[in-house]
Amino acid sequence: MANITAAMVKELRELTGAGMMDCKKALVHTEGDKEKAIDFLREKGLAAAAKKAGRVAAEGAVTSYIHAGGKIGVLVEINCETDFVANTDDFKSFARDIAMQIAAANPACVRREEVDTKELDHEREVLREQALNEGKPEKIVEKMVTGRIEKYYKEVCLMEQPYIKDPDQTITDIVKAKIAKIGENISIRRFVRYQLGEGIEKRVDDFAAEVMAAAK
Repeated sequence: MANITAAMVKELRELTGAGMMDCKKALVHTEGDKEKAIDFLREKGLAAAAKKAGRVAAEGAVTSYIHAGGKIGVLVEINCETDFVANTDDFKSFARDIAMQIAAANPACVRREEVDTKELDHEREVLREQALNEGKPEKIVEKMVTGRIEKYYKEVCLMEQPYIKDPDQTITDIVKAKIAKIGENISIRRFVRYQLGEGIEKRVDDFAAEVMAAAK
């Protein structure tokens, strides 16, 4: 059995636009033969996702999801190319899964280009100070910060988060697989997430002091 390395999977993914797990399966199936793996993905309809991703997606739907007895609510806009696809059960189910992902994982934005620059600079500075306080040499601090920023992106950017139903895949992988399956470009455009009581300063009473005051 061929030894399938991460580098081989990465190269095939870049060539085809197929999901990471699909690329790995294709390489395992073809015993590491790159050209045969490309053909395998094409036959499965998974290698076309990258080409379709450049097409205009102006149809779609705004999907809602309410969780935890009404304590968390999500609205997400997901676009596709035609109204026909937008009305299919497959697309609706996909949109609901994405809304559930947002409810559970609480991303800050859809993709890394949308991360606030000031927030990113602040995070970078905090991470740099952390590394220095850990006693790391100055020469490797920047590399550590870069690695931790990548981890930060995976936490706050929806497209880079592990999928809650299959953590081995990212939301980007899931979207690409769906594009290949339905034959249209799909784009997660925007979302809003509400959590009950979020941002409200709640009163914290000093019960002991209250009892003492009442006893006087």
